[in-house]
Amino acid sequence: MILSQLFIKGFRNFKEATINFNQHSLIIGANDVGKTNLIYAIRLLLDRGISEYDYELDFSDFYAFEPTDEIIIRLCLIDVVEDCIQAKMPGQISDDKKLVIQYEAHKVDSHVEYQFYTGRSVEDLTECDGPYYKKYLNLKYISSRRDFWSYINRIKTKLLIESKEGREAEDVASDEVLYDDIVKMLKDVDEKIPNLSYIKNATTQINTELDKLSIHHNEQKLVFDTSSTEIDNVINKVSLISQIGDKKTAVGGDGRLNQIYLSLWALENQQNQLSSEVSIVCIEEPEAYLHPHQQRKLASYLNGIFKGQIILTSHSPQIACEFSPNSIIRLFKDGHRSIAASDGCSDIIKQGFEDFGYRMSIIPAEAFFSDFVILVEGQSELVFYKTLSKQLNIDLDRYNISVLSVEGVGFETYISILKALGISWSLRTDNDIVKIPNKKAYRYAGIERVVAIMKKYCNLSAEERTIIDENSKLIHGFDDKDNISEPVKNAATALCNLASSHAIYLAIKDLETDLLNSEIKESLISFYGEGLSEEALLEKMKEHKAVNMYKYLKGKKEDLIRLKDNELLAPVKFALESIAQLYETD
Repeated sequence: MILSQLFIKGFRNFKEATINFNQHSLIIGANDVGKTNLIYAIRLLLDRGISEYDYELDFSDFYAFEPTDEIIIRLCLIDVVEDCIQAKMPGQISDDKKLVIQYEAHKVDSHVEYQFYTGRSVEDLTECDGPYYKKYLNLKYISSRRDFWSYINRIKTKLLIESKEGREAEDVASDEVLYDDIVKMLKDVDEKIPNLSYIKNATTQINTELDKLSIHHNEQKLVFDTSSTEIDNVINKVSLISQIGDKKTAVGGDGRLNQIYLSLWALENQQNQLSSEVSIVCIEEPEAYLHPHQQRKLASYLNGIFKGQIILTSHSPQIACEFSPNSIIRLFKDGHRSIAASDGCSDIIKQGFEDFGYRMSIIPAEAFFSDFVILVEGQSELVFYKTLSKQLNIDLDRYNISVLSVEGVGFETYISILKALGISWSLRTDNDIVKIPNKKAYRYAGIERVVAIMKKYCNLSAEERTIIDENSKLIHGFDDKDNISEPVKNAATALCNLASSHAIYLAIKDLETDLLNSEIKESLISFYGEGLSEEALLEKMKEHKAVNMYKYLKGKKEDLIRLKDNELLAPVKFALESIAQLYETD
């Protein structure tokens, strides 16, 4: 069985949203975007920890930014083949093994009324007397707020009992022999403890004082009871500690406690995966207190240990790396409402990543958590834009803006993924002119690159498409790249202007040429050496250009402040404008 789809209408920050799930699903998004609310919507229908009192929602649970009197939360489940569900819900499961469960809430005067429904399809729902199905169809949930020690101690006792009850006969016999030996040793301890001098003195003092108060009960003497060493008490008080060789220490920090918590929880729920129930596992922020390597390992562990469906929420790119791209659900805000990019788990994202030819790395994973991405050609542009932003006091991290280098993969692969994730973007690329093979002719390769991007990924008007059609012919096939005719130049300019209106920016030629023609020209000359011709200086800048860019910025980064009004800053300015619009702020 798999929860394949969630529909939410009118609940908290969800005006109306459809979210698709896979066998393993990861929910990501900015703080306060609605990840916990989404999980709570599922919990209302499936979590046995939700009480009947919680079903009667407050008015504050209704979508607040439009008049809203109704909440609908609907779960669509597929592959419902388990006997425990089919036997308990006869007639509720369709021939193709589908089941729909729905919760509705309505404002009625000063209170909220609610109903539960089940059925074979959305059109075939029947009201039921509460979520009776939770006994055999439910959600097992771990909150992001974990009480480590209380849970560990509770499960420790439970594991000891279960392990004791599950022993083989030969283990029981062996334990009984050892048990008797321990009883004898503890009895010896009980006899010796009262002979400690300070215990003798303490008991004498107590009894002396009691004699002064009353002559009654003179025959009774108080003693310190050593029955705390009784064997069952000793066994029940065993605690978890760390052991390294023969050295014993307290369990480490919160990261280690989180690992112990989750492993015990997984063990408990593995043992409880009975044929009498089917559970979906949901864990919020499993990465808490863990360093990156352990975050990846934990995600792999959780994905592999549970046989059924698992849903995680996370803020970790390391966790995201361990998920198939089509199993990632990115929530984001559209005005006041929260929605899921591409309606949740989607093959659109998977197809984009397949173009990479390799598994998702930590760098593209960062994009999943961004509100805006600036795409650039390579490492030199990446270092330049990050340093430029910092020198101009533009905190990209604060605005949740990422700068990503496409590194020869191509802009379109990244753009397709970003659009599928609902993430805004801008890009800057070289305006290179190249020779057409086997012809004495040239083309504006950079402009043709961005024209292809605009046609595929931008919402172009009929007028804009006409501009592209009329000018694209002129920039392909001209015969002299050093003496370009005015009509060709005008066509190139028209297409560049159109691209920039869609946040696609072209260099004059490339980053190095643009910098040499900018306000930091003298800074570049002083760094690379006086007396060089512009051609020699450009050649030197382009030699190992990423390394050269790093060295220049290391020594001259303060000079970048002079570029505050330069067109080079256009992708960053557009990013800031987009973030301001998204969050309705300055």
